[in-house]
Amino acid sequence: MARQITKELAIKICKKLDGQDITKKNDVHDVCGIFFNDQLIAHFGIRRGSNKEAGHDHVPKELNVSTGFAKQLGMCTKQRDDYLRERKLLPQLPPAPQLPPP
Repeated sequence: MARQITKELAIKICKKLDGQDITKKNDVHDVCGIFFNDQLIAHFGIRRGSNKEAGHDHVPKELNVSTGFAKQLGMCTKQRDDYLRERKLLPQLPPAPQLPPP
């Protein structure tokens, strides 16, 4: 099975979500913490090592989003605000007003 999320993509996702390194001493993996209003809302581990193709398919589950959404975060088609809306932490954009017919 092909890896959907690689180490490089996981690092990009962490940066895109303004993640902070919350790794504790002697942790096996680096830990990226995502905060909103100074509260931890998600975290995921990033494997150490030189293999940039190492699988990180656990990231979408830890972020509570689909694999496709997580990939879009890493590939710059989604932003932090999109993630917060997906998690329902930010209000949805209001619908466009309907114009009366001429």
